[in-house]
Amino acid sequence: PTSRYGTPADFMYFVNYMHKNKIGVILDWVPAHFPKDAHGLAEFDGTSTYEYADPRKGEHPDWGTKVFDFGKSEVKNFLIANALFWVEQYHVDGLRVDAVASILYLDYGRENGQWVPNKYGGNKNLEAVEFFKHLNTVVLGRNHGTLMIAEESTAWPKVTGKAEEDGLAFSMKWNMGWMNDFLEYMKLDPYFRQYNHHKMTFSMTYAYAEKYVLVLSHDEVVHLKCSMISKMPGQYDDKFANLKAAYSFMIGHPGKKLLFMGQEFAQFQEWSEARELDWYLLGEERHAQIKHFVKELLHLYKKTPALYDHDYDPNGFEWVNANDNERSIFSFIRHSKNGKSNLLFVINFTPVERIDYRVGVPRRKQYKLILDSNASEFGGTGKVQPEIYKAVKKECDGMKYSFGYELPAYGVAVFKF
Repeated sequence: PTSRYGTPADFMYFVNYMHKNKIGVILDWVPAHFPKDAHGLAEFDGTSTYEYADPRKGEHPDWGTKVFDFGKSEVKNFLIANALFWVEQYHVDGLRVDAVASILYLDYGRENGQWVPNKYGGNKNLEAVEFFKHLNTVVLGRNHGTLMIAEESTAWPKVTGKAEEDGLAFSMKWNMGWMNDFLEYMKLDPYFRQYNHHKMTFSMTYAYAEKYVLVLSHDEVVHLKCSMISKMPGQYDDKFANLKAAYSFMIGHPGKKLLFMGQEFAQFQEWSEARELDWYLLGEERHAQIKHFVKELLHLYKKTPALYDHDYDPNGFEWVNANDNERSIFSFIRHSKNGKSNLLFVINFTPVERIDYRVGVPRRKQYKLILDSNASEFGGTGKVQPEIYKAVKKECDGMKYSFGYELPAYGVAVFKF
């Protein structure tokens, strides 16, 4: 929010308008540092009022900014009141708290001799830890349903754990590990994916350690990192097929989702705050098709509770085959709480068609194909597949039952059972 766009009342109107249209509003909130501008908080009354006085604690060498003194009650009150003001006066639905790791670690971005250890000789900012517990319990305790989301890039324990159990009490945490592994895998030539299969399965070993958000954010599509479509290997059509497989895996994987603007219609240029999105691309067939595919994925997500209400429970996810590295195929199930509306995902990450593909399933039921990335409306070949598949008693993938399916090159198939 900025006065360049209008008054505080205008922003209130904007948030209200979003809510009337069933759109939530989450703000980026930055308590990690503040600029040295003369008209700002730095040396507010000629002394270090808001920041730590010792520059080894009070300045970020990476960013050339000041660091809040989390040991002062007045500073903590100022920050917590600010967070409450956005939530309770402007009615925003949540705050994404920026650069949490830089607050938690005293040596973040600092060389030896540039930082001061805590009273136990460690690198943890004990005052900041208490600040986060206080902040989150107050904001979430007073405003049920609000989100406090940590952009925390390390393995700090219990970021989303309860404050009473020595957690930081955030609602959710960004899953940077998943993002890095996922993008490294997707960038690979499909031939080499068989040797990097673990990059797509490793995240499930820690998926329930925190309440995660899977993030493909602004950070991933700026500063010469390429847009999502430009990261994909292969020729023009291959890039779109890869992207459909990538987004399908993301939607099926446990954790909440974040996809940055422009990536839903495969913008080729990197994002820039200096210009608008390349909306003209929607006039081109492949871009319109990928947007349509993402829309279908999101509608599937919204109407199938198995994809979201079981996110933080290990019973909600089951690998069918996590070890098919030679063919680079992943198959898994998202279970619903009542066992009635479950989804089976099969995703092929190579350009090789598997006409004799067989997938193991847990029950002798009917499996209905509800999403086929090879449909012509999504830019596929349009080959018509049967809608209903009956499982037979034939062992496959370590399961008693199975059925056969013609899996296309880069094919995504989602079945409901």
